[in-house]
Amino acid sequence: MANKKIEGIIAEFKNPAELIRAAEKLRDSEYTKFDCHSPFPIHGMDRAMGEKRSPLGWIVGIVAFLGLGAGVTLEWWTSTIDYPLVISGKPFFSYQAYGPVAFAVMVLSSAFVALAGMLILNKLPKFNHPVFHSDRFGKVTDDAFFVSIEANDPHFDQKKTIEFLKTLGGQHVELLETDEKNE
Repeated sequence: MANKKIEGIIAEFKNPAELIRAAEKLRDSEYTKFDCHSPFPIHGMDRAMGEKRSPLGWIVGIVAFLGLGAGVTLEWWTSTIDYPLVISGKPFFSYQAYGPVAFAVMVLSSAFVALAGMLILNKLPKFNHPVFHSDRFGKVTDDAFFVSIEANDPHFDQKKTIEFLKTLGGQHVELLETDEKNE
């Protein structure tokens, strides 16, 4: 026998301006586990949702400089200590030739860290989300704007949250439910 477990609530909004206003009201009402969905990026949405700036830029920048240092150190070690050769009378530490390899190591290391950091900070991969159980949510890739609130939000109350979303202009407010097996 399967029971329905409430995972959250989803509401549709008419346009991006209403979606931003709803996000601001949800933020001001101290909801923390909500997300806004649209078919394209909306300027100012992060601020409206109260999102903090991502640390990914700093992480990638630091790793880029470490990669640059590692590239220069590798070339210095190989040409000065490990296998010193005098080529055309140049000194062992001929740093002018180190640019391309050091740059390549910098770009490669920062690209890998950017990919890994993006996946980790976005908590990806996430193969399932409660909004995927909504039939109307398929419109989000075309012309619809949605707000979803997770049931594990501290301010979540089924009836009050539904009414609050309706007062914000939410249409087609829907409970997101999944089957939960009793064993």
